[in-house]
Amino acid sequence: MSCDTGYHHDHPHFHPVEHAVIGKPVKDFTMEVFDPEEGGFGEVSLEALKDQKKWVILFFYPADFTFVCPTELADLAAKHSELKAKNCEVLSVSTDTKFTHLAWKNDEVLLKDVKYKMAADHTGVVSRYFGVYDCESGVAQRGTFIINPEGILVGTEITFQNVGRNADELVRKLDASIYLQDHPAEACPAKWTPGEKTLTPSEKLVGKVGEELK
Repeated sequence: MSCDTGYHHDHPHFHPVEHAVIGKPVKDFTMEVFDPEEGGFGEVSLEALKDQKKWVILFFYPADFTFVCPTELADLAAKHSELKAKNCEVLSVSTDTKFTHLAWKNDEVLLKDVKYKMAADHTGVVSRYFGVYDCESGVAQRGTFIINPEGILVGTEITFQNVGRNADELVRKLDASIYLQDHPAEACPAKWTPGEKTLTPSEKLVGKVGEELK
């Protein structure tokens, strides 16, 4: 799915053999963006978002002007206000340019409610780092990554190009990650949502999880 040979060896932040690793700090990155709310172009960097103590969601997708992609971005747009209220910066990312993002946003009716920044990884450097770059097609696979305010990668999901994602599940995963940021000794079971019971791993819990969750 990813390839090392396409890295720029003189890039200031990335080394050819480096990849994002779950539970580890993410290397800084900078990308150009089209900002639908501002109606113009800009830049975004992980360093700046860390300075703002933001949670970050990177939502990679194959290409503008395709078919499953606008349905995913519309689904994400429907949850954007909720994610933003949780101090989360949402960035959609593809290997298209910022100019193509602008044109697609203006043409595709499904994108009418998109207000999050649309990042342009047209060199594929960031896609490679996160392991979603498809060398044969030159586009990114469908990859979703959650980065906490300290810059640690705490969530990852990658699906094939013909399988769309679910923003409801993304919100649930972010909620769990936020809760566990403040309660690191606990663990969230399957389908956990805020307010439900969590688990506190210990020798007393071995073989007794079902009883604990009753």
